Amino acid sequence: MSHAVPIDTAPTAAATLRQPHALADTPPTADHPHWTETLRDGTHVIIRPLHAEDVELERRFIERLSPESRRMRFLGQMSSPSAELLRQMTQIDYVHDMAFVALVHRNGEKREVGVSRYSVGADGAWCECAVSVDDEWHGLGLGTLLMRHLIETARARGIRSMISLDSADNWRMRELATHLGFVREQDPDDARQVIHRLTL
Repeated sequence: MSHAVPIDTAPTAAATLRQPHALADTPPTADHPHWTETLRDGTHVIIRPLHAEDVELERRFIERLSPESRRMRFLGQMSSPSAELLRQMTQIDYVHDMAFVALVHRNGEKREVGVSRYSVGADGAWCECAVSVDDEWHGLGLGTLLMRHLIETARARGIRSMISLDSADNWRMRELATHLGFVREQDPDDARQVIHRLTL
């Protein structure tokens, strides 16, 4: 599931005039929770909150995405993310924003292979979400795992609905969203996009 947002932000619609009092009193922290998950091929991955110190992991992850995956994720092409975009994507407050990364070790190196995130809307009742998976890790159930943890966290925080704005030709997102119970509708403001909506 690759979320389409403008290239300089992620996600965007929820990033205005938030009301902290609308949220639950006990937000997740940078160190809690974390999980060890097994993918369909038997590979073990660690899923944990994204940290500000993960900026280099996030940069390498985005750069490894195929041009098509970057288009689906950012509604535009780029070879490398800007420092400002990386700052926005890794400065998580764990109250109004949440992000989980999936990590593996390959050849002695820690590698990010997937990320899911949400940003809470102004009234605290809804959030906008996004998920991306390294092209080499498609088809292993990683997107589903990342989204399930994101959905469970949003639900526990008292958020009542989740949306994702996606390119209409993003078939991977269509399949994942359907599998997770999202309802699909045409974006009334842009015929090239669809809105996937989930009641929590």
